[in-house]
Amino acid sequence: MNKLISLAILMLALVATVQAHIGMLWPPVRGGVIPPYNKKAPGYNGRFSAFIGYRDSVASVKFPCGGYPRGPITKLQTGKIVNVRFYTSTMKESKWLYMIGKQPRKPSSRSSEISQARHGGGMCEFSLSYDGGKTYRLIGRYNRSCPDIYYYWPVKIPYNAPPCTNYGNCLFVWSWTANILPQYYHNCADIRLSTTKTGSYTLPPRGIQIVDFGSYPKNIVAPGDGRNHNAGSGPSGTDVTNNMKNAYRPLTKLTHA
Repeated sequence: MNKLISLAILMLALVATVQAHIGMLWPPVRGGVIPPYNKKAPGYNGRFSAFIGYRDSVASVKFPCGGYPRGPITKLQTGKIVNVRFYTSTMKESKWLYMIGKQPRKPSSRSSEISQARHGGGMCEFSLSYDGGKTYRLIGRYNRSCPDIYYYWPVKIPYNAPPCTNYGNCLFVWSWTANILPQYYHNCADIRLSTTKTGSYTLPPRGIQIVDFGSYPKNIVAPGDGRNHNAGSGPSGTDVTNNMKNAYRPLTKLTHA
């Protein structure tokens, strides 16, 4: 009987682990859900919102892009704002259309909130990749309250970003280091980036920060708002003072966090 109870507890823990994740909803990402939400991206297994290094009997989430194959193409344009939206694995499908199709709003009370696994907020970085996730060019950053499903997170594509039309190489990328838990998340949206600008393009090659929690103490987390599953205060700026310099290094081998 004790063995059966232990097994039941373990199974519940595994289900909770799968549910306690968050990922990018818009633009639609590799391995994720696609508007109008009755479709799934190639390779979908329900784990696209898990952190890098997560493993279970269904999937092993890898860097870059979770290890998922190429997904749907979203058309973006330089100089325009992308209103990024987030997905949490506790959301019902009936909620997805609301989250993407209407102006977001905070819940009227804590009891009406969707329980989202935002792990106290943290640092979100947004970047472009022109080589399928080998290198990244940072274009936006939010600190403390990011991510959160109850807000748009505006990210402007720089006017001087080079256009990109090579399917599989052109990516809009979201990366997140959580606050309460030592976890690093990474989603990639396949894009076609156009521009109305003429002349040369000179986007500075500023890279994103990649955290390998397999090589650092487990108490390394990003600054956040500390609100674990509840809505935060929303976008508060696009820059942050990095006080985690010693926690970052180029990714070589990432192990389970």
